[in-house]
Formats: sequence, structure tokens, C-alpha cells
Amino acid sequence: MTNDNQNKEINILEDRINALESRNIFQDDVIEQLSEELAVHQAQIVELKEQIQLVANRLKDAGSMSSDKNDIEPPPPHY
Repeated sequence: MTNDNQNKEINILEDRINALESRNIFQDDVIEQLSEELAVHQAQIVELKEQIQLVANRLKDAGSMSSDKNDIEPPPPHY
């Protein structure tokens, strides 16, 4: 193998390594962004679950209050 052919092969391998390193850096960046976004979404899910529980408790309380009213006061005659 001639020295010129070896230099070409070395250049090709260096280009391939540089391309792989660039992809790796890009993928690391994307993974970090996705991780941050996932953390934000998880926090939002926790907050939404708490709000749903609060609404469910309010509905439960409102339902028990309305059933107490029905026990005390009969429905109007037109029903």
C-alpha cells in the first residue's frame, strides 16, 4: 500500500469519526432537552392530579350537602 493510499484511508476514517462524534454530541443534547421536558411534564401531572382530587372532594361534599337538603325539604309539587 502506498503512502498516498494510507493518507486517504486515514482521512476517510477521521471524517467518519468526526461525523460520529458530531452525532453523539447532538444526541446528548437532545436527550438532555427531553429529560428536562419530561421533568416539567411530570411536575404538571402531579399538580393536575392534586387539582382533580380537590375537585372530586368538592363534588363529593356538594353531593352530600344536596342529599341532606333533599332529606329536609321535599321536592316541589310540580315534580
